[in-house]
Amino acid sequence: MRTTFLTFGYKEIQTPTFEHVELFTEKSGQGIIDELYTFADKGGRNLTLRPELTAPVIRFYVNQLQMEPKPLKLFYFGNCFRYDRPQKGRYREFWQAGCELIGTKTPEGQAELIALAYTLLKDVGVEKMQGALGNLTVVRALFNHFNLTQEQQQEILPLIDKQAFDELQSTLENMGLPDEQTSKLLTLLQTTDISLLEQALQKDKEALEQLSTTKKILELLSSSFGITSFTLNMSIVRGLDYYKDMVFEIEAPALGAEKQLCGGGMYDLVKLFGGTSLPTAGFAIGFDRTVLTLETEKYHFPTCPTHVYVIPIEEEMIPPALQLTQQLRQEGFFTDVDLVRRGVGKALKYANTQHIPICILLGPDEQKNNTVCLRDMNTGKQTTIPQQHIIKELKQHLKHQ
Repeated sequence: MRTTFLTFGYKEIQTPTFEHVELFTEKSGQGIIDELYTFADKGGRNLTLRPELTAPVIRFYVNQLQMEPKPLKLFYFGNCFRYDRPQKGRYREFWQAGCELIGTKTPEGQAELIALAYTLLKDVGVEKMQGALGNLTVVRALFNHFNLTQEQQQEILPLIDKQAFDELQSTLENMGLPDEQTSKLLTLLQTTDISLLEQALQKDKEALEQLSTTKKILELLSSSFGITSFTLNMSIVRGLDYYKDMVFEIEAPALGAEKQLCGGGMYDLVKLFGGTSLPTAGFAIGFDRTVLTLETEKYHFPTCPTHVYVIPIEEEMIPPALQLTQQLRQEGFFTDVDLVRRGVGKALKYANTQHIPICILLGPDEQKNNTVCLRDMNTGKQTTIPQQHIIKELKQHLKHQ
């Protein structure tokens, strides 16, 4: 993931594990306190273990980075904490990978951000993903178009977020919304056809501008990034308080109910934290859920096995064995050395249990003749070779493992 971030021009940032509670209540309201691990430090300050990383990064930007050239591309990895009931893919301590794009809101900037999220997951090996692109400005315009009050909007938002459309239909009917309008709103929240939304909101200039941007983002994802798995979805309403305009999600069908791997979009936090307002966007990937997805998809996780095990045959061979070990490490070989003075038989048996493919035995005769004994653990064949040829021989042997 770090390599992928770097290839997109992002730079890594780190923030503290704890922050002031106010940082998150400013962003998400007082209701979030129930989800936080909060504590008072020895100075009486009210602190919390961070529940996410966007607010800390924007706080750092406001304090230290406002004068940097734009756009700023920042990425991070970090452990986060939520006081919540643990369940599959949802832990009290979890890891996030994510980024913030500060200083641009062009369609190409938003498309690249979404492409980055998709590429991160694709590059680590996730095979099956579904992407959804929404827009909160359009959602608000729909609510206004059907004359829903703020109180009514707050009541139906959780149902839209859960995509509980049957329950949403009953709730809208109980609110007194005519059947025809209820049916139309449900259709517009679930449509993948932008033209239907444009037709419904043709008198709302801001909504039409956002729909035009949405159309461009989808076109760029397909034509420039080769990503065709994103569809329109106006039922993405999570984070309505601080997100604005474009929002997106990526899901892994393999996970079942808790299938969201990534969520993000445009948001407005810089001004809230005391900085000069400017466009910001970002996303977070659930690192733990990504690993769960790979496990469910039967992904073969790469390992970094030890390549070589060096065995000094006698005690006086320990210094040259350690020197040879360091030489091999400097050449990039994953090399271990016997540090407990086993006999040769036991040392070879240990190497076999660790699935180390090559052992190098170093005794007085080898030291005297500037040679080493190279043992292929797969075949049991031993070869005496000059020390100056050891690098070449090891590369040749490992190529065929």
